[in-house]
Amino acid sequence: MEPLLAILVGLFFAAAIYLMLSKFSIRIMLGIAILGNAVNLLLFTGGRLTREVPPIIPAGLDSLPAGAANPLPQAL
Repeated sequence: MEPLLAILVGLFFAAAIYLMLSKFSIRIMLGIAILGNAVNLLLFTGGRLTREVPPIIPAGLDSLPAGAANPLPQAL
């Protein structure tokens, strides 16, 4: 699932840059909107999309388990 989302992020960035290089203001605004969505999707994908293991440190441990989601992108 994550490789598919990484490809989607790349397509969003490519489409946003293509639209922002246009001389028409409507296309530039659409490019900025798509760029914002691409950045959000990049942050969520970078933090792993796991629902099984929440980013909570269990009692008695000092760090997150190995398969836990990264809490930093979720906080951003």
